[in-house]
Amino acid sequence: MASAIFLAGLLVAASDRTSADEPIKKIAFGSCATQQRPCPIWSTIADYKPDWLLLLGDNIYADVVEGRLKPATPERIQEAYDELARVEGFIRLRQEVPIFATWDDHDYGNNDAGVEWEHKDAAAKMFHDFFGTPSESPLRQQRGIYNAKIIGPPGKRVQMIMLDTRYFRSELEKGAEPMPGFRAKPYVAAAGKGVTMLGDTQWKWLAEQLKHPAELRIIGTSIQVLSDDHPFEKWGNMPAERERLFDLIRAQEASGVVFISGDRHLGEISVDDQVVGYPLYDVTASGLNQANLGWRMPEPNVRRHSSLPYGNHFGTIEIDWDANDPVVSLQLRHEDGEIAVQSRVPLSQLKAGRAPKPRPEGIMSPLQALALNEGDELTVQFNVVAGRVIGNGERILLNSDADFRSPKNFTVVVNRSAMTGDYASANSDRFKDKTIRATGTISLYNGAKQLQVDDAAKLSLIE
Repeated sequence: MASAIFLAGLLVAASDRTSADEPIKKIAFGSCATQQRPCPIWSTIADYKPDWLLLLGDNIYADVVEGRLKPATPERIQEAYDELARVEGFIRLRQEVPIFATWDDHDYGNNDAGVEWEHKDAAAKMFHDFFGTPSESPLRQQRGIYNAKIIGPPGKRVQMIMLDTRYFRSELEKGAEPMPGFRAKPYVAAAGKGVTMLGDTQWKWLAEQLKHPAELRIIGTSIQVLSDDHPFEKWGNMPAERERLFDLIRAQEASGVVFISGDRHLGEISVDDQVVGYPLYDVTASGLNQANLGWRMPEPNVRRHSSLPYGNHFGTIEIDWDANDPVVSLQLRHEDGEIAVQSRVPLSQLKAGRAPKPRPEGIMSPLQALALNEGDELTVQFNVVAGRVIGNGERILLNSDADFRSPKNFTVVVNRSAMTGDYASANSDRFKDKTIRATGTISLYNGAKQLQVDDAAKLSLIE
């Protein structure tokens, strides 16, 4: 415990050198550093001199004993923190750079664990002790370790949000057979009442955080948000929860969101320009000293912008506030600090549009509709992103996605019999960029799920 108290003092000292009035220009981040192996990258990060270091979990490996996974006891978690406290490079880093952290499964205490983990409250206390949370802080009374802060003057504010994807997360189940191309059995997509990633309290808290004004919002999540094409932990294992995350960003009209993630022992930059109304990046930096050191092919990932599938690394975010249109550089760096891959995006490109209309309870989103079976009845609501008229005006196709071939797209087909009243002379432009609500049953067209509307009373525009 003495080591943890000593390091808490160093955290305060480093934090004292920052000011809410000074804009952040350089952030370092990363995850997956076992305390049982040398980690020279701590010194590399210190030499980089970031304004903040964001740790995304697996900051220790408490549940690995002699190379084997074993659920950790509270005593073992404390031992692991004490081991990290004695690492020379980390001691220097703590003296020089303020740290903002969350956890993942190995510092939580049990591989891939969630709400069911019996020692989660003991692990939370040790997390707060190690990272210097004041004894009187409300964070110590809170269930879960989520936290947020905003730094910088108006016009240059950076909001840093750390999510807790462990404490409340519903249990996951493995499938029966490995995913093609992998040895691991994939987690089965979890859905239904009560399934949650963040828990109700943390969801409400996040909604409030996204209301605060900020130009750039860095959201730390221990597991990947965008990558879907692997069998391991990810937000995609809970599709409705991930859509809830995207819906929340849109509903709060939160501009400037960038996700940073860990867990995977690899580095990559993913991007999806469809889910929140502007390009949404997820930068995974997961190999402070746990990456594969030999060459390996990148895993499948249809949203990948660039990758660093091997070699220890860390992530950086650099913000050029002096440019006429401030530029955000999202980077992955080698162990020696050199840039491996990056994406530069003007801040103006990360602007939120108008919030979509709220869906009443029982009204489905496109993703929820796609989870149904042929013949199921439903009412679906979405903003029409694209559409077209086919069959010499006999049908209007209204799509939820710009690419009608996308697996995320859901189509409402307005048949001629429904083109009466207000829709008598309608074409696709009548619905473009508007919110529709349609009722009917799921049908299939070339294997794709859709809803056909034959009665104008079953289709409405939500003003």
